[in-house]
Amino acid sequence: MSRIGKNPVTLPEGVSVDIAGVVVTAKGKLGELSAQFTDDVEVTQEDNMVYVKPRNESREARKMWGTSKSIINNLVVGVSEGFTRKLEINGVGYRAQVQGNSLTLQLGFSHDVNYPIPEGIEIKCPDQNLIEISGANKQRVGQVAAEIRSYRPPEPYKGKGIKYDDEYILRKEGKKK
Repeated sequence: MSRIGKNPVTLPEGVSVDIAGVVVTAKGKLGELSAQFTDDVEVTQEDNMVYVKPRNESREARKMWGTSKSIINNLVVGVSEGFTRKLEINGVGYRAQVQGNSLTLQLGFSHDVNYPIPEGIEIKCPDQNLIEISGANKQRVGQVAAEIRSYRPPEPYKGKGIKYDDEYILRKEGKKK
């Protein structure tokens, strides 16, 4: 039995969920998100709770039970609060700034790296060594953070590069004489 799937999703104030067959749409103050599910799960709404149940006892239905509940929860949290991911830049001369509709990164290359900000994502640089990525869609926020990090991942000797704020870099010892 799914431990995640058996708990219902509670809808906060100002969030409404529409269920049309296998498509679930959530509307809130930060916009509208929708997700499509398989026929293996049944999604129902009672009062301000959304319940997910498997339609049968197949292995695929049990797999999708907890996954579907988590996706619905991410839709609800996304349209009510949103998601934020923070990146730190470490290195001499490494910095970031938002210029218009793009993020300009100076990462030790002979050129600046310009990353166009996608629609539905907001990027702020409160400091030249911090990047805050926020938006309603959890998957897109994580994907944008991963793409920015991929320009210069942290290296294990000095820790230079772009890392997540909660990431721990396993440091290596340098050469010995």
